[in-house]
Amino acid sequence: MSGSKKAGWAMAAAVLLILMIGGGALLYVNRAAVFKGPVAVEAPKSDLARFATGPLARLETPGVLVVAPDHSFRARDGSTVHFADFRGKVVVVNLWAMWCAPCRTEMPTLARLAELYAGRDLVVLPVNVDTGADALADATSFIDVHEPLPLYNDPQFQLPFLFPGKGKMPQTILLDRQGRVRATFAGEADWASPQARALVDALLAEPG
Repeated sequence: MSGSKKAGWAMAAAVLLILMIGGGALLYVNRAAVFKGPVAVEAPKSDLARFATGPLARLETPGVLVVAPDHSFRARDGSTVHFADFRGKVVVVNLWAMWCAPCRTEMPTLARLAELYAGRDLVVLPVNVDTGADALADATSFIDVHEPLPLYNDPQFQLPFLFPGKGKMPQTILLDRQGRVRATFAGEADWASPQARALVDALLAEPG
């Protein structure tokens, strides 16, 4: 075989090798893209996300606003209450139970928050979810040493599952003047902290 033919065959083999390597790499990239699965899309957040710092680092601030669920609960005197009854005010809803140690630990900070904003358009609304007469009696005695917090109770133990926390305890939800869920927090937090007060101030500053 002449030298020119050998060179031609060598060049053809080299081109074929390059094509095989390139095709294999392309196949690998495409295979990786196929098996990587869908990319998670983060839910949109509102401008209140800037307050998710310090003790409120896990604060969730939904960008899509929905009105609080129309689930009834009870006031201390047994009367029926709905979140709609508090429209026009900023509401800090705290779902708690006596069997939940973090719930009891953070309660003094909620009482302090209520004291700091007394006389303003803020309602600190702790809703107990204990069931049974004895458990409710213990909850009443506990809340009475955390003035000026009132006693509310959800005897059906449904509210924790109707908010974004989906049953987590404690669970705190901030509603704006229109009764919409603006921020949620699952777990214990210092609700008298500067971060919490800044969040509350931002909601109070919004038009009704």
